[in-house]
Amino acid sequence: MLEGEGLNKGFSRISRKNFLKYCSIAAATLGLPPTMAKKLAAAANADNRPSVIWLHFQECTGCTETLLRTNHPGIGELVLDLISLDYHETLMGASGKQAHEALKKAMAANRGKYVLVVEGSIPTKQNGIYCQIGGQTAIDMLKEVAGGAMAIIAIGSCASWGGVQSATPNPTGAVGVSELIKDKPIVNLPGCPPNPYNLLSTVMYFLTFKKLPKLDGKGRPVFAYGKTLHSHCERKDHFDAGRFVKKYGDEAHQKGYCLYVMGCKGPVTYANCSAIGFNELGVWPVSAGHPCVGCTEKEIAFEVSLYKAPKILNAEAPKCLDNMVVETFPVPGSVKESGGSLVGAVVVGAAIGAIAGYAGAIASKLPSKDDEK
Repeated sequence: MLEGEGLNKGFSRISRKNFLKYCSIAAATLGLPPTMAKKLAAAANADNRPSVIWLHFQECTGCTETLLRTNHPGIGELVLDLISLDYHETLMGASGKQAHEALKKAMAANRGKYVLVVEGSIPTKQNGIYCQIGGQTAIDMLKEVAGGAMAIIAIGSCASWGGVQSATPNPTGAVGVSELIKDKPIVNLPGCPPNPYNLLSTVMYFLTFKKLPKLDGKGRPVFAYGKTLHSHCERKDHFDAGRFVKKYGDEAHQKGYCLYVMGCKGPVTYANCSAIGFNELGVWPVSAGHPCVGCTEKEIAFEVSLYKAPKILNAEAPKCLDNMVVETFPVPGSVKESGGSLVGAVVVGAAIGAIAGYAGAIASKLPSKDDEK
């Protein structure tokens, strides 16, 4: 049981206080009012934990690794207790024949009820010979397991749309899940790696409302990918004032000036990295002094030169940039391309952190009661 007033025997390693704190953080990440935290907690405490089958294909396992490093709650408290993780090649103790049997058993026992999480791209050239598990190609394995799933979560840029393996010349014919599966609801959580809280919050939303969160035109949850990184970047004031880093290590770099001229793709990348950060400390590449590489955008991340500043196609670009832009390319979802319409979303402008004070800071930026609907 939870310490204090128990909520569920499954959470034997997490205190009630910490569990409720996480639910508050999850509500904030989802852009929900603080009053929804109790509803999230009640849903997470239900006995009917959904079965989850997690497949690995062409990837580096970075998506799993980032998930393993969450502490609020940790992998043991959340993923192994909140859901029934019935197959995961990295985390399960079984291997070989026993692992294969565990997969078949989970599929048979929960057909039509399990959530399939896919990590990694699927090679399609030469009938998929570049990725095989137990003699079965990734293509066949994906189609077989997806057939019994009620929903699919493609975690990471590789599973979402091919990732680095699909970069020109794409020797293995790597594609994302949605290129092969057309008859199931699919949520894309791109990123290299994606923020683990986007996955955990998607699961919490699914548990609470019995449906997937609102998605954008690329199948990404609006709560996490509804705004550009630039819109809530800590260096945005320097961008607006025309203060840019021109060389790594220069005085401007040391002062934390904007990295746009160094190739930062933040103004054309839709994600919430700058709002919630990584490593339980709120850090992310730009805060550490490196430009955003646009890893959540298919057309940008692995096809555009890293150190070339992207052309900004909307009104955010200050006049001081007129002579600085050195490369242009179409920006998916930009104001120009979408006719001036940005997908509305509440992205919390505070780091999900390791201290309780962050929860209050996040909650203070949530919608008012009038905005709940």
